Amino acid sequence: MNKRHLTGIVALGAAASLALAGCASGNQAEGGSGENGDSKGTITLGYLPSWTDGLSTAYLLENQLEQLGYTVEMQELTEAGPLYAGLAQGDVDIYPSAWPELTHASYMERYGDQIDDLGAYYDNAKLTIAVPEYVDITSIEDLAANADRFGGQIYGIEPGAGLTKQTQESMIPEYGLDGTYELVTSSTAAMLTELDTAIAAQRDIVVTSWRPFWANERYGLKDLEDPRGAMGDTEALHFLATSGFADEHPEAAELIGKIKLDDEQYAALEDMVVNQYGEGKEAEAITAWLEEYGSKVDGLQTS
Repeated sequence: MNKRHLTGIVALGAAASLALAGCASGNQAEGGSGENGDSKGTITLGYLPSWTDGLSTAYLLENQLEQLGYTVEMQELTEAGPLYAGLAQGDVDIYPSAWPELTHASYMERYGDQIDDLGAYYDNAKLTIAVPEYVDITSIEDLAANADRFGGQIYGIEPGAGLTKQTQESMIPEYGLDGTYELVTSSTAAMLTELDTAIAAQRDIVVTSWRPFWANERYGLKDLEDPRGAMGDTEALHFLATSGFADEHPEAAELIGKIKLDDEQYAALEDMVVNQYGEGKEAEAITAWLEEYGSKVDGLQTS
């Protein structure tokens, strides 16, 4: 598998556009061969490696598409905005774990007419505010009276994430936390570093999180109750494609559209890719997961 990073990300006002350096899109490149030896071309998967729901499904799709005879290019980005822009422009063929219903609704409003929805593969995703299990508060409502305990900080992830926007624009004002809390944004990795340090010292900390996310189990996080619904409802995760993808690659679109994962299957997929095998061994993780779960998921190729 040949990993290449996207270059040439340029912002113009609120717009984010994407250019690929040295890599043709799936409609232009020649790539792998099917069973009859015919070239089927290259499909690019755009994902954010720090968002491990998409990291896991990206490698699952890589495995499946390569079995169909495609060459797969993995394109890593750090923000959702440029990924949606690249998808709309055709520089990226597939976003393998999008949150278009709520979390990424603003991106869909902007780019949706240039994007095809290949289907929802998981229907129990949720944005959360979380604390370690040893912290003795249970609701977001408890945060206002305990700002000193948390140093007046909520540790978040990337500034451009839908989770960040939901926390900043909905949760904080809804619970009256303006002026008492600062949402600290940087990256998912930086948030996890803060979390790891705090837990080692048994210090109070509050973070933005989501489900499914391997860190919830690894760090023993508990979701704070959200009685005002400020973090939004449960939503489905989707496979999105650049407009016209299904016409160009009907076999790939059909396979992708059949994939449906339940809680157990998805948790195992993410855990194997991120924790049990880790960086550089993603293909091995997918092989192991397919051996255990592949026959239980409609449409997946297990050999």
